[in-house]
Amino acid sequence: MRAVVTVVGADKIGIVAGVTATLAELEANIIEISQTLMSGAFTMMMVVETQNSDFSAFQAELSRKGEALGVNIHVQNEAIFNAMHKL
Repeated sequence: MRAVVTVVGADKIGIVAGVTATLAELEANIIEISQTLMSGAFTMMMVVETQNSDFSAFQAELSRKGEALGVNIHVQNEAIFNAMHKL
């Protein structure tokens, strides 16, 4: 399964480390990654690939990590993301 993971929140130390460590624990490989800071707001978007067949559990674990880090993490199946953003 491939998923689009977005992370948004106030910038602080440890966001990238925390999110990527959780992805590693979930055996997800980062295919693409982009991050930026905008007026103190941290944003990161990734395309990840995982063999994890329980998408809900994958989403829930990343959501819990987001709460712990004080950021919002949203996970969406890549196919659904692409279909929603087609012109």
